[in-house]
Amino acid sequence: MAPALSSFLLLALGLGTSLTFSSSHWLLAWMGLEINALAILPLMVSTHQSRGTEASVKYLLIQATGAAIILWGSMLNAQITGHWNILTEKEDMTTLIIITGLALKLGVAPVHAWFPEILQGTNMMTAMILSTWQKMAPFILMCEIASSHQWLTLILGLCSIMVGGLAGINMIHMRKLIAYSSIAHFGWMMLIISSNTHLALIALIIYTMATVVIFSTLDSTSSPSIQSLPLSWTKYPALAGLFPLVLLSLGGLPPLSGFMPKWLIIQELTTHNLFLVTFIAAMSALFSLFFYTRMVYIIMSVITPNFFGHAPTKFFRGKFKIFPLGIPGVLALMLLPMLPTLHAFFFY
Repeated sequence: MAPALSSFLLLALGLGTSLTFSSSHWLLAWMGLEINALAILPLMVSTHQSRGTEASVKYLLIQATGAAIILWGSMLNAQITGHWNILTEKEDMTTLIIITGLALKLGVAPVHAWFPEILQGTNMMTAMILSTWQKMAPFILMCEIASSHQWLTLILGLCSIMVGGLAGINMIHMRKLIAYSSIAHFGWMMLIISSNTHLALIALIIYTMATVVIFSTLDSTSSPSIQSLPLSWTKYPALAGLFPLVLLSLGGLPPLSGFMPKWLIIQELTTHNLFLVTFIAAMSALFSLFFYTRMVYIIMSVITPNFFGHAPTKFFRGKFKIFPLGIPGVLALMLLPMLPTLHAFFFY
């Protein structure tokens, strides 16, 4: 794809998300979601492969369905209340309809089945955009309206955590595995989104940084599966060494950054006396940690003999691909010492 066209499409993605972020009118927010959905389609078919075309058609149908549900709910709300304002009083039934449409766009369980299949049919950088940037606009809308339906967000969150953990155990393809990881992480965000949106945003930021590092590493090393990633050790040793740590951070292993949002979410749920929900979420998170640990074991079992046998002469080979990932990589690993500062900044 021509650089000018790619720049235009990325600008359109930014415009759509910014329009949704800044809008207090349901129609303008819906327009931002549609701009986002249409701008990503040419990037999905730019590979000129049949799987990319199939994924783009599926994505168009799913996003059109979600947008239609959101528009239907907002129109019913405007008919009942007499206004289109997002932040003012809303009818319970119309809010339920809108949450359903936003859940479909986010790809959380039980309306998640489309997300892993579409991610598997795209290239790594497009999959990164689908897993991070494309979910920000519907997530912000969910933050604004979810407070009146806590029971629904708890159900969506628990289903997503369990599905993401159990379905990812037997996956060997990286894009599908990260798709189920994304479902599980958004499940944690859904648990807390109705009572503490600031904490949900912290979890979103840490998830985004770690996912960007993972997809960028996979794209740089051309590794479509778990088994092929260690083979890049001699070519990009620093990336191959950073990747397992970021995986463990996504799994929520202390003292890495990914442990922080899960810790705070569990603490927040217990303060609301949701002990059963907390127990189920914590137990389900062990499944996700299991397949992250298994991936790290597979990678390190190949890298370690290579390191002692014939280590590369230049550890930072491919520095133009490594250095841009330095900041998000460090933040995805080492934010835990900043927990008191972040907690005071967001909650007081």
